[in-house]
Amino acid sequence: MNLTQDIKRMLNALAYANAGDYLTPTQKAHVLSGTAAQTVPATPAVPAEAEASSGARPQVGLFLGSELSLDSMQYITQTCARLRHGLTVLTFLNESEAQELLTPFRPMLEAADIALRLVVVHGEPPAALASALRRRPEVAFLVCNEAGYFGQGLISGNKRGDGMPVPVVLVASHTDVAELGAPNEATPALRRTA
Repeated sequence: MNLTQDIKRMLNALAYANAGDYLTPTQKAHVLSGTAAQTVPATPAVPAEAEASSGARPQVGLFLGSELSLDSMQYITQTCARLRHGLTVLTFLNESEAQELLTPFRPMLEAADIALRLVVVHGEPPAALASALRRRPEVAFLVCNEAGYFGQGLISGNKRGDGMPVPVVLVASHTDVAELGAPNEATPALRRTA
């Protein structure tokens, strides 16, 4: 083989690299053999409501404080859709306040076919949240807003993430990241939790 053919082969491989993420084995075989132009019957999917009610569908947890940013919801929507997980919202707010914060984002979640569960947590915030997560083994990890009370507590060290039974992902808004500036400027490093 010559260099041109090798490069074309590599570029074709890159073009089909994501086929393994979304297709069944039969569909992958059709794509790789070049017969993908034909309509490949999709595997019947279990409706999100059925999976959520049976408890079989893994969940992404969202800690909902007093505000909910678009950046957080975009991250959650993309992550849930890619992983095919449902969404469990854990909050210390009452149900009506939580529903009010979630209402603007419901069309986004419905368009991505993401089933939503709302869990109102009572008690001392860090311990009660950890306890609620221990009772929900289907929650793979917890997402929270970096600028929120819980996120800031994790960053500053006032609250320890090691008490959480699942990993915690902090989502920063685009404006917070922009304030850090370019990496070559004399700005603080990106923050992370232990």
